[in-house]
Amino acid sequence: MSGGRPRRPGGTRGDPFPSHTSPRAHLPAWGQRPAPATASHLPPRRPRPRPLPPRPSFSRPRPSLRPSSRHLPSRLPPGAAKFLARNRAQSRGRAGAVTPLPRPRAQTPGRPRPRRAMLCGRWRSRRRRPEEPPGPAQVATPVALAPPDGGSRRPGLRALKKMGLTEDEDVRAMLRGSRLRKIRSRTWQKERLYRLQEDGLSVWFQRRIPRAPSQHIFFVQHIEAVREGHQSEGLRRFGGAFPPARCLTIAFRGRRKNLDLAAATAEEAQRWVRGLAKLRARLDAMSQRERLDHWIHAYLHRADSDQDSKMSFKEIKSLLRMVNVDMNDMYAYRLFKECDHSNNERLEGAEIEEFLRRLLKRPELEEIFHRYSGEDRVLSAPELLEFLEDQGEDGATLAHAQQLIHTYELNETAKQHELMTLDGFMMYLLSPEGAALDPAHTSVFQDMDQPLSHYFISSSHNTYLTDSQIGGPSSTEAYVRAFAQGCRCVELDCWEGPGGEPIIYHGHTLTSKILFRDVVQAVRDHAFTLSPYPVILSLENHCGLEQQAVMARHLRTILGDTLVTQALDAQNPEELPSPELKGRVLVKGKKLPAARSEDGRILSDQEEEEEEEEEEPEATEQRRRAKQISPELSALAVYCCATRLRTLRPTPVPPQPCQVSSLNERKAKKLIREAGNSFVRHNARQLTRVYPLGLRMNSANYSPQEMWNSGCQLVALNFQTPGYEMDLNAGRFLVNGQCGYILKPACLRQPDTTFDPECPGPPRTTLTIQVLTAQQLPKLNTEKPNSIVDPLVRVEIHGVPADCARKETNYVLNNGFNPRWGQTLQFQLRAPELVLVRFVVEDYDTTSPNDFVGQFTLPLNSLKQGYRHIHLLSKDGASLSPATLFVHIRIQRF
Repeated sequence: MSGGRPRRPGGTRGDPFPSHTSPRAHLPAWGQRPAPATASHLPPRRPRPRPLPPRPSFSRPRPSLRPSSRHLPSRLPPGAAKFLARNRAQSRGRAGAVTPLPRPRAQTPGRPRPRRAMLCGRWRSRRRRPEEPPGPAQVATPVALAPPDGGSRRPGLRALKKMGLTEDEDVRAMLRGSRLRKIRSRTWQKERLYRLQEDGLSVWFQRRIPRAPSQHIFFVQHIEAVREGHQSEGLRRFGGAFPPARCLTIAFRGRRKNLDLAAATAEEAQRWVRGLAKLRARLDAMSQRERLDHWIHAYLHRADSDQDSKMSFKEIKSLLRMVNVDMNDMYAYRLFKECDHSNNERLEGAEIEEFLRRLLKRPELEEIFHRYSGEDRVLSAPELLEFLEDQGEDGATLAHAQQLIHTYELNETAKQHELMTLDGFMMYLLSPEGAALDPAHTSVFQDMDQPLSHYFISSSHNTYLTDSQIGGPSSTEAYVRAFAQGCRCVELDCWEGPGGEPIIYHGHTLTSKILFRDVVQAVRDHAFTLSPYPVILSLENHCGLEQQAVMARHLRTILGDTLVTQALDAQNPEELPSPELKGRVLVKGKKLPAARSEDGRILSDQEEEEEEEEEEPEATEQRRRAKQISPELSALAVYCCATRLRTLRPTPVPPQPCQVSSLNERKAKKLIREAGNSFVRHNARQLTRVYPLGLRMNSANYSPQEMWNSGCQLVALNFQTPGYEMDLNAGRFLVNGQCGYILKPACLRQPDTTFDPECPGPPRTTLTIQVLTAQQLPKLNTEKPNSIVDPLVRVEIHGVPADCARKETNYVLNNGFNPRWGQTLQFQLRAPELVLVRFVVEDYDTTSPNDFVGQFTLPLNSLKQGYRHIHLLSKDGASLSPATLFVHIRIQRF
């Protein structure tokens, strides 16, 4: 991670972009301009269509343009002619400038381009008092210094001005700060100071023992939800001394614990609830360019150590290290002096603006733009259409190109004449429409009227756990977090509890216990906040008959009409319903046969569901009690009747679709190897649940891809354990509106299918990915300014065994700000309909395993072709904005 580590053989030497692999490498001689970038890394353009009439001449003589480049009226309005002339002049002026780092200048969305001092004018006005330390360094990476008490009169809040929240009373109160009581237990209830930082994107909080600056803040974008009143397990148990109107809970993404707070007054609590809601809504609405603007200016303020709104060379060097780039001192000083027009060894105002424009330039985007725009450096709607067609955009039309110009162009003059400048082009490519994920797949687009067995269903194992299955805590919050991630099948391990109340925990371990009743209430309150589609409660029942009846009573009384208690189709009571059964809860459990005693009976081996392997041997009495099932609980298993899978061979009496089998990962893998096609046919008719082996004491996960290859629907994972397995699960259910249901490919739904994941046939698709550049990768060690990442990119293919592969680029030394690779990775695919593509960025290390930087996973069928940005995520699935990869994707099907 540091600049002194040894380089791996091969390194970046010989890369297609040698002048950009490292700021230290291949520097031009003093006073010599770098050679212009070439187009060697760009895929060849397709042949041009037949020539179109040339555009009529402008108000002054100019060189002739390409035949197909224009569709303008014979006489331009004076405003358009002046705009094009000025744009050409600015382009010529930029052409000879030194461009040390690839990124275009930051442009404020919605404002005209000529206002060059816009960013720095606002930055200059945002001066803190000298005793107040700088704010956080970025949206995604936690780096901030703790502000002291006081300091409520802070002028010039640039970030909040752009959000339109400077006059909001709730936000102003959060800026002043509040003393809120943090509640952890009945005895640990401490008053702490919480204050919104000036960037509007992070909250500083007080700690009893001072720690690293990054551990004194949390980020608004990491908040999953803000709940009012006693709406968390902690406040329900320990917050009874505080009225619900004064309480709030901040729930975070990932494994971070909830923050339970009590305010001094109900009005103060409401200010924080409303204020955080406004900030989250504004953050969600921000464009990528706005996020980048926030990101770079937060670093700029932190680097300005004396808070005089001027940047010395020492402060500029500090800024470069903060943004993850290690630049040669001589080269950095030359760039500094080129911007120091006042020649006073300080940058201020427009000089800082010019420095930021140079720092954020994107030569690779400029090169693509100029190939389509011609000499006048603007794209007309027909030229933009040509680019869209080369991208492989489905249904690209001239009207669509015009709509993109009106949506993303920042310059009002250009927009009026249906022209797109470089800034508008970059805005488009950084938007969701320019991302690798197809925007049409972010909402529900699949057929949702087929039986449940035709869908992959997002499923959780040991849902109640927040840590390991040996001694970790159990919590109802784990169910809330699972539902927030789109989970549709959760597990309840039910055991006999004191006072006649069933409890949930991992039996025969040191995990804590929670009430069955509380879990059912959490299901009622949170199961349908993200997705309206049905939820399955997978009961692992270890209770006696008496407490089973209590379980059935709680399910009926708490869930009410949302609980499915009888077949919906009287004509076909055994047929599985479709996911269109919105807002309903299904129970998966053991079912008594039609002929039974009224007080319950002991199930035979044929009727008993396979018990999970992690259970230790029980005493004879406990085993006998566990094999009993009460009529009340049996009646609730309508469409998901737990049954042991004994054979895949045809039987005289075909199995009913409502029967569900549970298999551990080892048995499922054995069936895939030995009876691949038979297992696929079985899963086309019935539901199968797969769960991890009991030997995974630390709640590690297995790869879910193997199970999906054979059509298993309920592939249960430990949601509390991050890793590539959960990345794959999040990628599989990223599309279709993240509703938790994904329609299986046709080869896994047909009852007479011949598909076998072990023998998928010859290659049918070629995937070619050209990894071009990355932008603003996060620092891994924010407490060490000199720690710079050496990034490499790995592309992984997850599918049938014959398709699984991984290839990676070389690493780039000491540059996490704008590394360039230009390397091509190619894959041959035999079952593309099952493929997940995972993009991973790592920090290369010669002496230890590489460190994870970010990733993004999505289905191949949702991957768009052409030039695309990939927006990276953290281990916990949180956004690392503005960190992106820029790639070119080509998919050839044959």
